[in-house]
Amino acid sequence: MITVALIDDHAAIRLGLSMILSREEDMEVVAEAGNGASAVTVVRTHQPDVVLMDIRLPGVDGIEATRQITGSTRSNVLILTTFDLDEYVFGALRAGASGFLLKTASADELTHAVRSVAAGDGVLAPQAARTLIGEFVRSAPTSVVPAGLGELTGRERQVLALLGTGMSNAELAHRLGVSAPTVKTHVSRVLSKLNLTSRVQAAILAHELGL
Repeated sequence: MITVALIDDHAAIRLGLSMILSREEDMEVVAEAGNGASAVTVVRTHQPDVVLMDIRLPGVDGIEATRQITGSTRSNVLILTTFDLDEYVFGALRAGASGFLLKTASADELTHAVRSVAAGDGVLAPQAARTLIGEFVRSAPTSVVPAGLGELTGRERQVLALLGTGMSNAELAHRLGVSAPTVKTHVSRVLSKLNLTSRVQAAILAHELGL
């Protein structure tokens, strides 16, 4: 069962999201919040697999809430956005969000995104995501090369480069000719060695390093 927390300051949006997710046999909404401070509290309490996070919230915004959640829990944050290349979305990706979802997404797109993030894939496959990452890299300062980069094996460096293209674990497995569990192990080691919290951060780093 995939557990989900809904964070949005509009009760009607939370209700709509809840109705869609509750129809799925493998999903359960376990918590809701209308502001960032409450979001951090309910996520720490319920430890959901996925947090659907509105980026603009009263008080503590979605960026800071994401930073606190990814820094203190194992929950994966999926940002809700209107996709206007909002600087807040950039900040949330930096803070460790696992990807983003358009608020205009269909029910099928929503459930697919939740399952992808819960499985550790993140939401990077759509062209819109690649456009966002590319724009972010062009507009953001160049990151300091992480100390762990030199610790990556040749295969792990290859995985990092492919993460920059937005590939899912299944696509990585096909490209590399290995099993899905092996890919998950490689991705996990890459994130650990580079001290990253999400594959989105890895994708950004891959772009910044020119991989």
